[in-house]
Amino acid sequence: MNIDDLSWQARHHGGIYPRLARTLVDLGETELLIGAARERGDWIGTQAAARALCAAGDTDRAAALVAPFREIGWREADWATAEIMIVRGEGEEALATVRPDAAALGDGHVCARYAGLAATAGRADEAIDVLAPHLGESWLRSRLVEVTEGQGRDDRVLHLLTREAEHMEHKDSEGCGRCGQACRASRTDRWDVLLLISQVLERAGRAQEAVEVVRTETASGRRHPLNFPEHYAQLLARQGLIEELRALAEAEHRAAFAVYAKALEDTGRALEAEALLREAIEAHDDPNDRAALMRLLVRQARIDEAVEAGRPTYDYYDCWNFLHWALELLVGDGRPGRALELLDGLTGAWAEGHPDQVLDLRLWLLGEAGRCEEAVAQATALNEKEPGEWDLRLARLLERDGRLEEALALLRTSTQRSAVYDLVDMLLEHGRPAEALASVPTIAEKRAAHEQREAAARRPQDDPWAVPDGYASQPSF
Repeated sequence: MNIDDLSWQARHHGGIYPRLARTLVDLGETELLIGAARERGDWIGTQAAARALCAAGDTDRAAALVAPFREIGWREADWATAEIMIVRGEGEEALATVRPDAAALGDGHVCARYAGLAATAGRADEAIDVLAPHLGESWLRSRLVEVTEGQGRDDRVLHLLTREAEHMEHKDSEGCGRCGQACRASRTDRWDVLLLISQVLERAGRAQEAVEVVRTETASGRRHPLNFPEHYAQLLARQGLIEELRALAEAEHRAAFAVYAKALEDTGRALEAEALLREAIEAHDDPNDRAALMRLLVRQARIDEAVEAGRPTYDYYDCWNFLHWALELLVGDGRPGRALELLDGLTGAWAEGHPDQVLDLRLWLLGEAGRCEEAVAQATALNEKEPGEWDLRLARLLERDGRLEEALALLRTSTQRSAVYDLVDMLLEHGRPAEALASVPTIAEKRAAHEQREAAARRPQDDPWAVPDGYASQPSF
């Protein structure tokens, strides 16, 4: 291991990537992950394994696993060690190892990280102290609210947020010093702070005050971003204020409409909610209302009606989410043949403009319908015309046809950059975690392949007639 490779891994997720590490832990393969992390000098794998060991109460092994990274000066290992020490009950000692100095206190990212550790160690006031100077930044305000939840410091957090909101109100009313106009940025920040104030009041058990904060701002007549009325609507729904929620939805706050319909359904008024959504779709044809209707119908196991509710969107140029959702609903309902009929019936702009996506969906549905031999033949023919382009779909069809080893062999030799992830997933799905882990390129291998691709991409700019050596035949990690 070396700092340069570890820094590259942190930026590119080379080697054992986070999702794989989490999956191995979830599968109970922590020991396998530990061995691979040690052998490879892989930080992502090491960190995930150390956290799993801590969760199991084995902090000594977790610390020993991280120690070699600390020895070479990898700063991330210091933070990980502090986490382990906190689990051991050594909170003060842990914080002392990573406490920001005067210079680092100016770095919001460092302060956000330290605040999380301080709160975990029971030092909520210190967490607040390091974040307080950074409350001009939206994400750090949210971090303040996040790390102080359940820490008994809601009054102090409210004081800081209220002061911040008053400061922004002052800036907004004074206007921008450069142009004399109200500052749009300060208005947006103020709305954000008010939502956070409402959130903290609600979690502190002061629900009426939480509602009043948002109600007052909404009644001001000022325009607000979409998430403001949506937050208001969700707050009203949680507090059972259905009539006020209805009034908000009727006041042309489209973001509140779906929340109102769901609240009606949750209170046993599903037919009323359905009628309301259908009327709204007829009047506005808002995709959010259509999605809300589909979800309502799915919850009632009315799959065909849900699919029909989405149908007007399937021929839109940007219909991908609705169409894919409908196909998955039918497949999940055990009717892939019906999904094929739906797909084959598409004749609109989207289907005409995306023939490869339609074909890929069709191959998937053929496999789901048990017509694997037909689908494999079609995917193979497509691959002959465009070598490698259909590897991933063909591999899944071979797997579904019971030809697992052929599928794995295809993925191992594929030139598709994402083939390694499909290979790993397939091996994990078939209970072969050791092979899955062995299939992942090391950090050095992934980095070398990445740099080779970058060099190949630059070369045509230098010489438009140059063909990168082995460009078509080298597998890409």
